[in-house]
Amino acid sequence: MNEPRLCIVGAGSLSTKRIYPYIGAAGAQLIGVCDLDSEKAERNARLFGGQVYSDVEKMLTEQKPDGVIICTGPVGHYAVAKQVLQLGFPVYTEKPPAMTAGDAFEVAQVAKDTGLLCTTAFKKRYNVAYTRAKQWIGSLPEESLLSLSIDYCSAQYSNHTPTRLFLFDFAIHVIDLTQYLFGDVSDVFAFSKGLNAYTVSLRFQNGAVGSLNLNDGRSFNVPTEEVEITAQGGNFMTVHNSSVWRITENGNPCEWREPPTFVSNGDSGNDTGHLAEIVDFLGAINEGRTTRSNIYESYKSMALYEAIKESSETGAPVRLSYHAL
Repeated sequence: MNEPRLCIVGAGSLSTKRIYPYIGAAGAQLIGVCDLDSEKAERNARLFGGQVYSDVEKMLTEQKPDGVIICTGPVGHYAVAKQVLQLGFPVYTEKPPAMTAGDAFEVAQVAKDTGLLCTTAFKKRYNVAYTRAKQWIGSLPEESLLSLSIDYCSAQYSNHTPTRLFLFDFAIHVIDLTQYLFGDVSDVFAFSKGLNAYTVSLRFQNGAVGSLNLNDGRSFNVPTEEVEITAQGGNFMTVHNSSVWRITENGNPCEWREPPTFVSNGDSGNDTGHLAEIVDFLGAINEGRTTRSNIYESYKSMALYEAIKESSETGAPVRLSYHAL
């Protein structure tokens, strides 16, 4: 597939900074921009290319793209993804994939029924540090995995609307990362202080345990993202701010990566994951395969999110189960 042709739905500020600039860098051609706000659509078409539309179905009928990117918020991710899949086009949505795990599973079912790819832009699955962490974990016997610990914090969230909750909009990144690194979770026990701080204990299906410290009392300018992975035999890996890592094997240091500039909150498409996830989406379309963040995996991350929320509200542990496709 030479220069795959993409259409995009949504022209808001985040997608303009983090999605549009990487379409060309990923080797694709932007041929259609759809937004109900015509000024935003026209601005992005001028900057990045593509014909302007206000109707999704008309755009897809006229342009017949190889794939469609949806950046409209979780309600739109759910509704428009189903529409686009049923019209016959592969889909990439921003995170979260829907407002609920049930809605995400519904999209996964449509993707299965149509035989088309639907992937979610959970960028941490694609960034350089966690790609390396996943490779390293995969080199160890699964039964040797002991624990995963993550601190992940932001500045104050408004927490006034369902889509702007700290746990849903921000912490969902490492909720997804948790299962990407260590596999499916079986049990959750969480405490919270209002909507601003959560501490979560996890048991994974493979027997390992984990903990999450999540709060919105810090800073967007000075990010907190600390990940610690431990396996038996003096094997452990630490990741700092998505960019710096240290690996110790058999009790001895063996690998260190520290980039010369601070990139985890910058514009490096591979260190942040924004470019790498689009490249994977295009590769999956071309090769007829799935992605590491396909909609079924995203559904399971939403199920974990809901379990954390339920446990923090009830004060009781939650046993997870996942619907099979």
